[in-house]
Amino acid sequence: MTHSASTGASAPQPPEQGWSLRLIFSLISLVVLLEALTMNASMISTGLPAIMTHFHTDQGGWVQTAFLLIAAVISPTLGKIADMVGKRRVLLLCVFIAAAGSFVSAVAPNFALLLIGRAMSSLLVSCMFLTYSLIRDVYPAKTVAMSVALATSGMGIVSIATPFLTGWLIDGYGWRSLFWFFTIILVVAGICIKLSTDESTYRLRSKIDLIGAALLGGAIGAVLVAVSFGVDWGWASGKTLGLFLFGAVLAALWIYSATVISEPLIDLRLLTRRPIGLTAIAAGTAYGSTTVSSTILPLMCMTSASLGLGYGFGVDARGFALIQSPLGVAQVIGGVLVGVMIGRGLTPRILLALGATLLATGAFVVLSGMDTRWVVLVGAIITGFGTGLAYSSIPNLQMQAVPPQLQASTASIVATSQSMMGAILPVAVFTVLNSNVARVADGVPLYSATGMHLAWILCACIAITSLVAVFLVPRNIVQLPVPAAKVDDVDITAGPRVPATR
Repeated sequence: MTHSASTGASAPQPPEQGWSLRLIFSLISLVVLLEALTMNASMISTGLPAIMTHFHTDQGGWVQTAFLLIAAVISPTLGKIADMVGKRRVLLLCVFIAAAGSFVSAVAPNFALLLIGRAMSSLLVSCMFLTYSLIRDVYPAKTVAMSVALATSGMGIVSIATPFLTGWLIDGYGWRSLFWFFTIILVVAGICIKLSTDESTYRLRSKIDLIGAALLGGAIGAVLVAVSFGVDWGWASGKTLGLFLFGAVLAALWIYSATVISEPLIDLRLLTRRPIGLTAIAAGTAYGSTTVSSTILPLMCMTSASLGLGYGFGVDARGFALIQSPLGVAQVIGGVLVGVMIGRGLTPRILLALGATLLATGAFVVLSGMDTRWVVLVGAIITGFGTGLAYSSIPNLQMQAVPPQLQASTASIVATSQSMMGAILPVAVFTVLNSNVARVADGVPLYSATGMHLAWILCACIAITSLVAVFLVPRNIVQLPVPAAKVDDVDITAGPRVPATR
């Protein structure tokens, strides 16, 4: 049957019913997809030393930046398209393009092509907000909080097994096997989601701001290239200053276009609302802190202690699994705890603040004993627990502020903040590290203890920024209304759209 037209306040909700076998299969499929996103970050970070050695590059930060930069630019566009044509449809498109990108990286003969594959795979990042937006639309209301928590924090068995799987693949088959693994798992997950998960019935009339996407992407890209190569070119060189200026001009043009276009890439007016703007800042910095820690932790642990750099244990990928696996278990515990605590009335705001606190604490603990394995392990576990709390709190906090019709569009703003911070900060960290190189071996830099200390201090400061932003989020959030003229709310299986009441 066709739903009657309505505003966001009276939009139909999923039927009040409990779990079914199909719903469980759907949730497992979505969990596997988002676990692939989590696994991607940790597995590729673990493979980063081998990738840098293979291609003889000191620009390892771009392996993660290429993955997250495109995501930062394209997420708002995908969010709007999802609101217009259906969240499941866009989700599946992202999954299969990401699978193709993993294939490109797996066969890449040079570093540039590997980065192109990583850029294609970046659509996997958008699956995060598309997934929990889809869950909110099509799952029974009483299952949403726990489903979102499980989908964003993953399953314990996967987190325990992932580091050992990574070690087995890298040590036994080389770093390329990581990308082959993701090619296969993403294709399988996409097929399962198509078979098990319904399409959302919510629709929002919108327009796509391609100019805004190009300006924002160009601005961020220019600045990041300048930051990456500023150490080699010289910070006062014409190329470095020119790129900074070019990026600033593009950023100014993007801001101007966002104020004059009726439906910009990112609605800057939404960011002026404290719940949305501060949640975006808190989410971005929390995600940025975890991206930095996951990037530098394997580099630090896999460096041999015999080099006398003041850190490292010389472990291989399997040895690093003994540190990474407890971190993953702690992350899952933190994520599940969010679902339980929110169900008992604790606010996502408090849980996100606790997560940010633990992220900063974990970084300082690692900093205090970079050459002591048990200290690093304790710091990693604290970081994992904070990651689980933060990741699962963010979507629940964001969902309090907007109605379903604006869910994907607004969630994409938060996802953009996360992706931008995740893209920018690894480059910034490698800039710090490349400014503190002790010596070079086989074309790969070995970083000094000072550089590694500064990297962990930066990681902690980013988490503290997230904590401050969380405390500034209002305790009582008033949900953002949706303009009645923009809403289409129909059953997509039952004929043409029914326009909203004006």
